[in-house]
Amino acid sequence: MPKHEVRTRKIKRWVPAVIVAGIILFVFVFNVVRDNISVHTPIKWGVTFSEQYANDLGLDWKQVFIATLDELNVKHFRITVPWDQIEPKDGVYDFSDIDWMLEQARTRGATAFLAIGRRTPRWPECHTPDWAKMDGLTVENEKLLALLKAEVDHFKGNKTVVAWQVENEPLLDVFGVCPPGDAKLLAEEVHAVKATDETRPIIITDSGELSFWVRTGINADILGISMYRVSWNKWLGYFYYPITPAFYRQKAEALYPIVKKVIVTELQAEPWPANQTALAATPIPEQYKSMTIKRFQDNVEFARRVGFSEVYLWGVEWWYWIRVHGDPSFWNEARSIFAGK
Repeated sequence: MPKHEVRTRKIKRWVPAVIVAGIILFVFVFNVVRDNISVHTPIKWGVTFSEQYANDLGLDWKQVFIATLDELNVKHFRITVPWDQIEPKDGVYDFSDIDWMLEQARTRGATAFLAIGRRTPRWPECHTPDWAKMDGLTVENEKLLALLKAEVDHFKGNKTVVAWQVENEPLLDVFGVCPPGDAKLLAEEVHAVKATDETRPIIITDSGELSFWVRTGINADILGISMYRVSWNKWLGYFYYPITPAFYRQKAEALYPIVKKVIVTELQAEPWPANQTALAATPIPEQYKSMTIKRFQDNVEFARRVGFSEVYLWGVEWWYWIRVHGDPSFWNEARSIFAGK
């Protein structure tokens, strides 16, 4: 075996250890002592909703959305706007499904912010239509800027929309099937959105655990973060983050006034399966290895203790799916949260 291949294999073998060591060091810096502080900030609770994900689970997405409004009484939404769904052909837009959701929300007194752009929530993260990839990344990026302008121009007259989320964890290269993160392009995207609508704030999202938030935060009026307590990777299997609420709170404080407001746009409230593309095909006992009703409750309590003023739970489509499959506990627990209990 050539020497360079031996070196490459050794490096790959050390990658998991280096990642873990980095996480532990990071945790130590921000968590010198265990955090037992109780924070009593009033929280505005919401959910992320993805039509495509509901479809992937074999559900009637409209039925799930209406149930989220009427049964759970959710008043705050992050709605995903996947590029491949709303621009199936170059310059041909179909906003009808998003319009329908916004109208249903409006009639019930709910609001939403829209996750727009190339990288929006749910696997594979980047939802670029095939036609946009045909002429290379430079042309694709030009099409992306045109997309953003068209999206904002269409929705800016809708008062149910309260903010724009431009991309989703756009500089996080360790997850998703996407082009490399591009900070310069992100700034151009934000400029394009603001040039089309000066009135609504811009939300940029980042990993709560795997980023320092600086490169995203400088582009945002509001920084949104994910908050995960357990994940799965091929090196370690299920990995439970040894993090306390102070980890997030102190990071936010350290970045002020660069970042003036931090919200949780993605609180883990569904399983993290080994196969990101096939949760519904994962045996339910395996799903419970990363998400039980106790962990659901603990994650909500953890978010309360962090003390950020807005928290959007991740997994409403799965709560509905698991209820259909015989376990209503997650749906019922969510009902209590949105009832303020």
